[in-house]
Amino acid sequence: MRKSHLLLLLISSLLWVCSCTEKKKEEAKPAQERPNIVFIIADDMAWDDSGAYGHPNIQTPNIDQLAKDGMRFDNAFLTTSSCSPSRTSIITGLYPHNTDAEQLHWPLPTSKITFVEQLKKSGYWTAQAGKWHLGDSIKTRFDLVKDVGTHGFQLSPTGEKTKQKGDGSGCEEWVPVLKQRPQDQPFFLWLAAVDPHRPYDDDIIANPHALKDVVLPPYFPDTKEVREDFVHYYNEITRLDNYVGQVVAELDRQGVSDNTMILFISDNGRPFPRDKTTLYDGGIKTPWIVKWPKKVEANSVNTKLVSAIDIAPTFLKLAGLEALPSFEGKDFSPLLEDPKAKIRDLVYAEDHWHDYEDYTRAVRTEEFKYIRNFYTDLPNTPSADAFVGGTFQSMRELKKKGELNEAQLACFVSPRPSEELYDVVNDPYELKNLAEAPDHQKTLKTLRSEMNRIRKTSKDSLPDFRTPDEFDRKTGKSNAFRKRPRPSKVEMEKIIRAMPH
Repeated sequence: MRKSHLLLLLISSLLWVCSCTEKKKEEAKPAQERPNIVFIIADDMAWDDSGAYGHPNIQTPNIDQLAKDGMRFDNAFLTTSSCSPSRTSIITGLYPHNTDAEQLHWPLPTSKITFVEQLKKSGYWTAQAGKWHLGDSIKTRFDLVKDVGTHGFQLSPTGEKTKQKGDGSGCEEWVPVLKQRPQDQPFFLWLAAVDPHRPYDDDIIANPHALKDVVLPPYFPDTKEVREDFVHYYNEITRLDNYVGQVVAELDRQGVSDNTMILFISDNGRPFPRDKTTLYDGGIKTPWIVKWPKKVEANSVNTKLVSAIDIAPTFLKLAGLEALPSFEGKDFSPLLEDPKAKIRDLVYAEDHWHDYEDYTRAVRTEEFKYIRNFYTDLPNTPSADAFVGGTFQSMRELKKKGELNEAQLACFVSPRPSEELYDVVNDPYELKNLAEAPDHQKTLKTLRSEMNRIRKTSKDSLPDFRTPDEFDRKTGKSNAFRKRPRPSKVEMEKIIRAMPH
């Protein structure tokens, strides 16, 4: 009996050792089997402002080629339409209200886990270059950080232009960082532009766009000032496009393009009224292009819904890692090989303080958008940089003359309706609110219920206080509440609670 027991024990031990060895082999896959990941983020670029998405005049040959070589997503959305909250949501895989960095310029707390350190722990070399805007506490999650600083995308206290380092794009370190990568490790790059964020300058590209190149959504008046504003915006997109091309060329030169996944998106929509800082598609819909020759079919199109909250679990999945329990998104990698696959029925988005106070929520399906405005007394004031731009200044003058149509007056309206419902298929610019239409009450109730469900499960609730505006809604000038660096959420709560009420 003892001999048989010893034999069984020996066999069990050998099986256990073999199992562990096999598991170790699976966990430690050779570098060439794990894809490199290059994540490129535009700053304030609308989803359809490139040739890849049908714009007839913008010069974006490299972004267009990226789409031809990979998969273009036509229903991709962000969790918010504000710069830093969008980025902190992406890197943590959390909805903004769960990051404790849901307001503009709030730093991400040290306690938050990101997908980057998970990649780093598993053997990836991780680097960032360009616009940071995440706070200092998580910079150590990367092996290398090349932060261009805040000049160029934050207004100065007196409102004049601030100039970005270098050529103003924020992209100049992209290729140098790629050249620094270790040759024996898979790599992850977070490449973040400042383009096409305001303020704008002249003479930044060789062949600037002309006024006739501008294609205006119907919620903008067609004036020379508006067209000039759009021309500057288009020019910055073209400058960004040039850097995208440089990255692709360097990957080709290094011979790693075949097993490198490139994901190109924007952090929010264009920096114009009724786009950025709103939950209309002009604010939360994003370009989303994936190039990965080894896995993704060239010149393919995906119409299924994806959300920026899905990026974190997907990147870990592609690296052979498990999604973190904290993640609130879904792995979208099945869509890369099967465009008919489906991972979600709707997306959820939110709007918080961004220069001006707001609290708005939205759910969107492939057919409808439902928006809930919680602070109905506040108008949909554009971001401070858009406020002083040529478009909004032109709109303000036309408003005085009574020359704006209903769609163009939307950002001045107060009170706002508490609920909005749009048929985004037949009304892509979201101009006709169907919330009170008798034949759409069933859809309204369904989406209202879905929003309530998501708010409950994700613990999304109204804050105990409103945050004061940093700029005057009539003049656009900054006030005494504006401080830089902006206090964190914890510090802000202390400041506001100490204020006289």
